Amino acid sequence: MKFSRIAAAVTTAALAPAVLMASPAFAAGPDAPATGTQPAPTAPDQAVPDPTAPDQAEEDRKTILAIIAHPMASEFMKEAGRKAIADGPKAMRKFIEVDQHNIRMDDYRIAILRLLPDAGPGLKEGVNKVLTHGNTIEKLRHFYDVTQHELRDDDNKVEISRLIGTGGTGVKEAGKKALKGTPADRTEFLKTGRHLAQAQDDLVELARIDEGWDGPILSAAISKLMNGSPTPAELRHFLEVTQYELRDQDNRVAIAKIIDGAGPELLKAGRAALAGTPADRTEFLKTGQHEARAKDQAAKDKEKPAPGKGGDTKDNNTGTGTATTGTGTGNTTVTAQGNNGAPLATTGAGDHTTLIAGGAGTALVAGAGLLLAARMRRAGAEG
Repeated sequence: MKFSRIAAAVTTAALAPAVLMASPAFAAGPDAPATGTQPAPTAPDQAVPDPTAPDQAEEDRKTILAIIAHPMASEFMKEAGRKAIADGPKAMRKFIEVDQHNIRMDDYRIAILRLLPDAGPGLKEGVNKVLTHGNTIEKLRHFYDVTQHELRDDDNKVEISRLIGTGGTGVKEAGKKALKGTPADRTEFLKTGRHLAQAQDDLVELARIDEGWDGPILSAAISKLMNGSPTPAELRHFLEVTQYELRDQDNRVAIAKIIDGAGPELLKAGRAALAGTPADRTEFLKTGQHEARAKDQAAKDKEKPAPGKGGDTKDNNTGTGTATTGTGTGNTTVTAQGNNGAPLATTGAGDHTTLIAGGAGTALVAGAGLLLAARMRRAGAEG
């Protein structure tokens, strides 16, 4: 077989799982632990017959038939073996001495490539490295039989640590136990244990939500779910999806009650929330309704008449009369008092005394001003 054909076979095998070899280790899944005696994923090497033996072609044919009949022989190995038999003694001899070994290396590379889809970062790095530098059958076989399982367990430890950091009480406890166990324990935790532990945490979370939620729709759904026998997947879906849908239904009901008979601003904001997104409705119930109510109240306060206007004179102490008539509604009469609080003695002159005294004071001030002005003019003339 030419090397170009082998390279093409590797490319085709990587794209078409139907032609990939079958390996007990691979059939057991990528997490199957290495046993140390795991056979190669293709037929093992066959002893090269003695070319001097009689009827060599028949011996080669039997050898090739044994190789391609092996349970772990890949489709490429079978196809190449049948072609060698059909092409005659020289082709059979070349298949036994060269081609079967090259195909076996290609089969290992294909098997290693098939580890990538479910691999963690550590295993992916190891796969890339061995495919780049694994130029012997021994290196490829050791990686497939031993190294891949070690790298996968390292990746599992990292993933379990991440789950412990973000999980609830149940996940934390189960994860810590798995880290202290065997590689098989860690594989089992990631496969099933984590989901069972998460289900316990989810039940606790549902009870907490039900206790703190007032809406009837979500509460009824939680009660129905917890009274049944939900699977871990059903619990997770309820927490990640269903609860938010039911919360929004409860919010719609609450908003409809709020805007029933509400003021114009509250009605407008409530209708906008009902026509918007779930986030809009949550925001309305949290802050929007209170802001809208405040606007409605401010509008009502603005419409009320100011005190003392519009005929409303209740509790109004502002005077409406004059000091000379004494008809004001407020207290406009002030009695002069001395330092001890007692009324000062009156002069007996009546109310006109006050007017006269005021006029005299004004005259004194005016006279003093005229006198000062005259003195200034005189001083200027003398100067």
